[in-house]
Amino acid sequence: MGNALEWYDWGIYAIFVPYIATRFFDNSDQLSALLSALAVFAVGFLARPFGGWLFGLISDRWGRRNAMTLSVAGAAGGTVLIGLSPAYDAIGAGASVVLLLARLVQGVAHGGELPSAQTYISEVAPDRHRGLWSSLIYFSGTIGLITGTALGAVLTTALTDQQMSAWGWRIPFLLGGVVGLYALVMRRRMEESAAFRRLTAQTSTADREPMGRAILRSRRQALQVIGMTIGLTVAFYAWGTAATQFAISSRGVPPSGALWAGVAAQVVFIAALPLWGALSDRIGRKPVALISIVGLAVAGFPLNALLDNSPWRLFVAMSLAMVLMAASASIMPAMFAELFPTRIRTVGVAVPYSSAVALFGGTAPYLQAWLETFSGPWFTGYVSLLLVVSAVTLVSMPETRGTPLR
Repeated sequence: MGNALEWYDWGIYAIFVPYIATRFFDNSDQLSALLSALAVFAVGFLARPFGGWLFGLISDRWGRRNAMTLSVAGAAGGTVLIGLSPAYDAIGAGASVVLLLARLVQGVAHGGELPSAQTYISEVAPDRHRGLWSSLIYFSGTIGLITGTALGAVLTTALTDQQMSAWGWRIPFLLGGVVGLYALVMRRRMEESAAFRRLTAQTSTADREPMGRAILRSRRQALQVIGMTIGLTVAFYAWGTAATQFAISSRGVPPSGALWAGVAAQVVFIAALPLWGALSDRIGRKPVALISIVGLAVAGFPLNALLDNSPWRLFVAMSLAMVLMAASASIMPAMFAELFPTRIRTVGVAVPYSSAVALFGGTAPYLQAWLETFSGPWFTGYVSLLLVVSAVTLVSMPETRGTPLR
């Protein structure tokens, strides 16, 4: 539930960003308001490295459960703040400040959410089936995305554009707060992972190697996390989050049709995740990841060319891209967890991962909007270039299938 909430939060912001732009910024210049809203989206990403360090430290020092409980509380609080904030017409620039603060809180919380959650699921999974179990991370996250996208489709179908602009856009954020409260209660009842319990039983916090020194010794693994993340996070943003809004604004697809096409493609993604995860437990992590990265780099241009004003074409393009994306998404939690020892597993992943997501994922929507002002598929080329970096990184990584966690 907590992992789904994180993806839901980021998804609904991307989906409802046209309404957010008009409510939180001066709408006399619509392009400027939209770019401002996208810039705040990027600021939320920039807070992730600090959140990754903070919650990674909490997770590796005081337990996965404590980190995951605090992260979901912060995520829910930021979501409710956006949903309840007065608009620009009421309090002027104060609305923009509230939005910025809410996104910073969410960014810090979300910076620790995914690393803590994937560390937990990797540590409780059997060694022989860790690839399959790790697919639950993106499975649950995509449930959050589907919920947000489906809610957007329902609201844009049931409400007029005036109603959506006035109050309809607030509904998803307020519902997110309710989900966050439920997830908070659930996480307080979780059991700590056996791997962390063994670590605390063997050494006290004071007797462990200083975390900074341990991370420095794992700097090669940290660079590998960055290299793998930069291509895949932008590719996932392009096809898993922004494709529907891009199709609406740049290809003339009707909003309701585009959103329902997005929901259907995400269902395909969910169905593919456990299949790829189980395959990686049989043939290895690297072959499955290579299929994903190379496939996305090669297919990007023809899939982009497939898009026109048809929701069906959008569904086909998104589905093909998301099947390829599922191959790497299903196993990244396992691959990253298998690179680091238990004492720095969360922070070792969190800091490089969050930094890469902040720098490349956070700037992706702004770059996409800016590059669309030029003729040609420049953003698709940018995505393919970053995927080449991820492919080169993958070659340098060890095969970790079935490896017991250290």
